Formats: sequence, C-alpha cells, structure tokens
Amino acid sequence: MILDFKFSHASLGKKILYVIFQLLLITYAIAVIFPVLNMFLSSFKATREIFLNPFSLPKQWRYNNYIKVWKSGGFNHYFINSIVVTAVSIFFVVLFGSMAANGISRYAYKFRILVYLLFLSGIVLPLKAAIIPLFILMERLRLTNTRIGLMLIFTAMGLPSTVFILSGFMKSIPKELEYAARIDGCNDFTIYSNVIIPLSMASITLVTIYNVVPIWNDFFFPLVFISSENKRTLPLGVAAFFGQYQIEWDSIFAALSISIVPMIVVYIFMSKYFIKGMTAGAVKG
Repeated sequence: MILDFKFSHASLGKKILYVIFQLLLITYAIAVIFPVLNMFLSSFKATREIFLNPFSLPKQWRYNNYIKVWKSGGFNHYFINSIVVTAVSIFFVVLFGSMAANGISRYAYKFRILVYLLFLSGIVLPLKAAIIPLFILMERLRLTNTRIGLMLIFTAMGLPSTVFILSGFMKSIPKELEYAARIDGCNDFTIYSNVIIPLSMASITLVTIYNVVPIWNDFFFPLVFISSENKRTLPLGVAAFFGQYQIEWDSIFAALSISIVPMIVVYIFMSKYFIKGMTAGAVKG
C-alpha cells in the first residue's frame, strides 16, 4: 500500500527508474532460476535427449534416473556424509564463533583488538593457501581420511567470517540489558546464553546460511583429505559420474538436483531471519 502510494505520487523520472529497476530484478531472477529449472527438467531425460532437446520438457519422464543415482551410484552414502559433516561443522562454527564474538564485542581487555585482527586475518588469508602445512599437520594428528578432520577444517574455515559478522551485531546490543541481568544474579555464561544469543538470532541465521553453502558445496578439501569411498561427500559423488570416456549427464543432473534440495530447505525455513539479519546489518551506524 505504501509503495503504491509513493509510486503514484512520484515524478515521471522516478517512475521510469522504478520500472527499469523492477525489470532488472525480474531479468536477474529469470537468469538465476532458469538454469536451475532446466537442470531439474534435464534430470528426467536420457543423455541423448538432453543434447537433442536441451530446453524442452522431457518426452518421457525418467524417474529411474534418481533411483539409479541414489542406489547404484552410492549417492545415499555421499548424502549422509555431507549432512553429518555440514551439520556438525556449522554447529561448532556458530558455537565457537558466537562465543568469540561475544568476548570481543562485550568485554574490554588489553589484547581485544589483536584477537579481533587475528580472526580477520583468516578472511584475508584463505585456508587453501596453507594446504601443504595443513596436510602435514592433519597427517601427524592422524586426521586425514576422517570425517572429524574434515569437520575441523570447515570449522576453522568458517570462524573468521562468523566472528566478523556476529561481533558487529553484538556490539549494538544495549549494555543496560547486560547490567539488568547481572543485577538479577546472572553470570557471564547465563547472560551469553539467555540474553546475547536470543537477541542475535537474526545474525546467527545470517552466518549459518553464509557458511552452510560453501561447506556443503566444497570440493577441494574432501578431495585432498578423503580417500575412502564410504567417507566421500556429495561434490566428490557428483564428480564420480564424469567417466574417462563417457559422461552420464542424466545421472549428473539427477545428482545435482538431489544436492540442492537441503540448501533450498534450509533457506526456506531460515529466510525470515535471514532477511531480518540482512536488513538489520544495513541500517547499523
């Protein structure tokens, strides 16, 4: 209602800019959605039909593509591995990241800025740049070819950005709430868990979505650190359909369609808090 009122009373130039902006947004949405939709439709085709009619509806809906991928391709094991690794990694990223951000943003001590800069250095210097010493370290700790080792790497990879985002949100929480909780007899952990965390749920959702996608889609670290077939994650499982002499495009599209479902579900359930976190970060001074 408010937008309609503003549009009807706007000048001609502003109306033209508004229409152009809306057309650009619609074009961008189509450019993003169309490849995903085409991938989903191609997952029901045979490989030959994908090349002959790449943008048409399937002549015959081949549901057995999904059955073949899920059972014969061992995709169920890859899917479970990715779910476990991603869920545990995100849990520790949010837990340790929120604790570190709380310590940096809510307490004053001598080396607070230095600790904050150490976390920020993880954004400037990506973990992949230190892959050789990291591999040597994991080898000495006997954590190569283990899901635990992969979880530790993903946790370390997600902490810098999590601390950076959460500390900015936590700084904006009024100190009076903390003082009131202390008067009621709350200790530091109680204030963190019952005051800071509930008020930071929008930003926590933001960092969850921000980190869950790269962890879920990561191909590099599982390729380097995982060698056993039964411990591989989804990206490695999809790569298995690329043969040396033949590529099973029908299986690849079916595997990719399965792979994006958890991310869509996560975003649907967290979209309300995600948008709230984005808009809250946009208006902070």
